[in-house]
Amino acid sequence: MFPKKFVLLLFLGGLLAGFGPGCASAPPASQPGSGTENPRGSESGGPTPGSAGAPDPTALPEGGAKPAFPIIGYFPSWQGEVEDVRFDRLTHVNYAFVLPTATGGLTAIDGAARLAALVRRGHAAGVKVSIAIGGWNDGDDSAFETVAQSPELRARFVEAVVDFVERHDLDGVDMDWEYPDPGASGTNFLALMQALAARLGPMGKLLTAAVIGDGATGGGVVPEVFPLVDFINIMAYDASTEDGWDHHSSYEYAEVCLRYWLSRGLPKHKAILGVPFYGKSPGTAYRELVARDPDAPNKDESGGVRYNGIDTIKKKTRLAAAMGGGIMIWEITEDTQDGTSLLAAINQAAGRQ
Repeated sequence: MFPKKFVLLLFLGGLLAGFGPGCASAPPASQPGSGTENPRGSESGGPTPGSAGAPDPTALPEGGAKPAFPIIGYFPSWQGEVEDVRFDRLTHVNYAFVLPTATGGLTAIDGAARLAALVRRGHAAGVKVSIAIGGWNDGDDSAFETVAQSPELRARFVEAVVDFVERHDLDGVDMDWEYPDPGASGTNFLALMQALAARLGPMGKLLTAAVIGDGATGGGVVPEVFPLVDFINIMAYDASTEDGWDHHSSYEYAEVCLRYWLSRGLPKHKAILGVPFYGKSPGTAYRELVARDPDAPNKDESGGVRYNGIDTIKKKTRLAAAMGGGIMIWEITEDTQDGTSLLAAINQAAGRQ
């Protein structure tokens, strides 16, 4: 007998029959996943395989102009050089992170000069730069909980965010609360997002959110949030290994995560599939894997570490493109700078280069 979760996925597979190639609609973190400097771990139960007959797009539609395809990279405050960022291969960059305070403010920015350089170079290349607020933070989301439940603190937080965006000439805000729980916490998250949207929208600023791939805490992001955001960054990585899964970010898990959010009403063009530029376990940057093993780009496992090689990254990109969404990356400093680059592979698969 099939597990109940698998039966549910079979049902969702039929429900979302328009998920495959040719049905793409017109298109529109922070929690690191590396498990190293700032681990971005998923708290979901073990993922389950995709439904029977799951889509496996292998090519983008031929002919005509390619649609806009968001490619969103997180850039951390603690590593990497702004000069190495390939802005020509990105549409958006999220600087990670600043944290909320329990009094409705924001912590001091780590690396203000780095952020200024990122904004300057990004804007020169036509790339939008946002601030990512939150992150895994060792699982401590108490400041978010405190602020979101108080109308007074919510208002103070929103003004702090608006001030930060204006002072740093940013294009938007990525909310990375990990994670609002279903119930009161989720209701408060909605109120916080409504308040942010009311201020940022008229300013022409982006409002996005990074969310868990799937699992129990996903319900803390209620469908009423979806109209408020420009897109949702789905952290389809750091999956647990329960139920026999042994890869934290397989192609099948990407399908599971997309089906989960689409089945809850997220519009396809707002569904941004997160991919890792690192492997597990232990958490190892893709560039380190390539340095150890020249054949690492051509496979998904090296030295016992499982990750996404070039073929899998391209396959996930085609899946996202066929759906009409985009790709998000945690995080871009973990890539290589040569012909083995995963970011280059994303652009190739998306038809951008």
